[in-house]
Amino acid sequence: MDPIVESQLIENRRQFFRRAATGIGSLALASLLRPNVFAAEQKSAATHGGLPGLPHFAPKAKRVIYLLQSGAPSQMELFDHKPSLKALHGKPLPDSVRQGQRLTGMTSKQKSFPIVNPPFAFRQHGESGTWISDLLPHLSKVVDDICVIKSMHTEAINHDPAITFFQSGHQQPGRPSIGSWSSYGLGSENADLPAFVVLLSKNTFYQAQPIYSRLWGSGFLPSNHQGVKLRSQGDPVLYLSDPAGSDRTSRRKSLDALAELNRLREEEIGDPEILTRIAAYEMAYRMQESVPELADLSDEPESTFKLYGEDARTPGTHAANCLLARRLAERDVRFIQVFHRGWDHHSNLAKHIPVLCKETDQGTAALIADLKQRGLLDETLVIWGGEFGRTVYSQGGIDSYGRDHHPRCFSIFFAGGGVKGGMSYGKTDDFCYNITENPVHVHDFHATILHLMGVDHKRLTYRFQGRDYRLTDVHGEVVREILA
Repeated sequence: MDPIVESQLIENRRQFFRRAATGIGSLALASLLRPNVFAAEQKSAATHGGLPGLPHFAPKAKRVIYLLQSGAPSQMELFDHKPSLKALHGKPLPDSVRQGQRLTGMTSKQKSFPIVNPPFAFRQHGESGTWISDLLPHLSKVVDDICVIKSMHTEAINHDPAITFFQSGHQQPGRPSIGSWSSYGLGSENADLPAFVVLLSKNTFYQAQPIYSRLWGSGFLPSNHQGVKLRSQGDPVLYLSDPAGSDRTSRRKSLDALAELNRLREEEIGDPEILTRIAAYEMAYRMQESVPELADLSDEPESTFKLYGEDARTPGTHAANCLLARRLAERDVRFIQVFHRGWDHHSNLAKHIPVLCKETDQGTAALIADLKQRGLLDETLVIWGGEFGRTVYSQGGIDSYGRDHHPRCFSIFFAGGGVKGGMSYGKTDDFCYNITENPVHVHDFHATILHLMGVDHKRLTYRFQGRDYRLTDVHGEVVREILA
């Protein structure tokens, strides 16, 4: 045989794998440009992307709406009723309670740690008799649909590592966010919207903590799993509109040409991020029609704005974002996250916290009630909470008291999505300083969310730099007592 012909017929190992990868890449590209081309072979005609074999078992929650209250709301003013604090007001926190636990630099030099009794009344509500602060009159009306967890705890004592921990399961930046993990594992049920959408509420507090885009980043996962932020002003998504003078037909032609160039490059070097780039272009093209329709609230009846409040008419408010979250849930977006800032009250807490409650209470309660009346609450998990809690003792003088960071115990709540309603889980001591019953760690929080979505948190992994990573690292237990 001619040696030149023979050399052309012989494939080495590297050539074989490159050709194999190219073939897979071509199939993936075809599915991006023509989503229905392999519909018969898809695990579900309604699911786009996701891993084979997921969900691992029947999910209770098809989607998540996570209302993250950045800055750390005070549990004593809102959910963890402590009548014993009235008699302890002004007295120093006993060393036997604090047990030498870590303090922040903001209070570690204080000569005393006077206990502060919240000046706001609590009442029991609903058939469950759950105690809720008078600061939350709307939430008190849906209390039988929520499960308050009073025994959350974390190791992080400062805002950035604490919120990063809740978002990614790790205090250091760089890991994938929880929404990215859900997109990677479960894919999307709507081909025209991202699987993970982020909404930022307008900030009104002068000392609010910053929110970074890495909090909804994909880390080492493919970049198409990062969250997509919808803006409240101008175009909902930057650069989504066509350039001036361009029409849909010419836009389609230019995208097809660009996809062909990217395909050739992908065949040459086999970089999977090229397919991710093509997917992003195609998603943006479809979002040009789906996002304006989503953001247009003109089809909402007056009863909607009566439920959510007049703030819902103003883009960027918490109420407006809660309404958008409901509309996203109706369109089967997998993970929806609303960030609301301003809960970091180191002074004048009694002045500031009513403002934050007024901004968030009605929209939050309306979202739960609205999902329920539309038959969506049972399959939608709603989460409300911050990154840690607040100290029972005052930061600064009692007359203008604030509360410092407290990671040892704090309160969050779940609603819907396979969680028992009208329930309080976990207990803290009389000083609301230490957990006495059923502690729930951040890793347990993540494990439970994934379980409700039909995912075994120990089996959702991604190999990176020689290690199999997961959201819960090597920790986490499902909190089965709260499952319906």
